[in-house]
Order: sequence, then structure tokens, then C-alpha cells
Amino acid sequence: MKKPALELVARALCRLDGHPENIMFEGKPMWQSFLPNARAALMELQNPTDAMAEVGAKSAHDLVLDVDAHGARTIFAAMIDAALIDGA
Repeated sequence: MKKPALELVARALCRLDGHPENIMFEGKPMWQSFLPNARAALMELQNPTDAMAEVGAKSAHDLVLDVDAHGARTIFAAMIDAALIDGA
């Protein structure tokens, strides 16, 4: 089973900081100490840039979906919300 997005981001931040993901720290794998940073990063992405919204709208259009930039923003925000709710 694929890991939740929040966990994937936390693990990436842990590696970026030069730590082994699964080394134990305070009784838990080290990556778990990066969950607050991962959550903050995902929350910041809830409001995609204009360029991101336009690309999302174009991708939806290419898939024969009638989605404009506003619709793409809504879809993207819902996806990020799901990543935040999914947790670790």
C-alpha cells in the first residue's frame, strides 16, 4: 500500500535534513518528527499559484473535462485537504 502524502513529505524533509528516516528518535521513527513541517508545507499548497491553476485547467481540458482555472484550484485544494486528513 502506498504511504500517505503527509508521510511521504515528512520522510523527504527528514532525508533532506540529512537524517535516516527510520532511525529511532524519542521512541518514534525520525521522520515522524518532521510531520509538523510536512503539514505546514501541504497547507501552504492549498492555494495553488495562477500558473498551477492554469496547468490544472489545461490538463482537465485535455482529458475532455470542462474545468476552468477556478475549478482546477478547487480540485487541487480538495486533493491537498485529503492529503492533510489522510495523515501519517
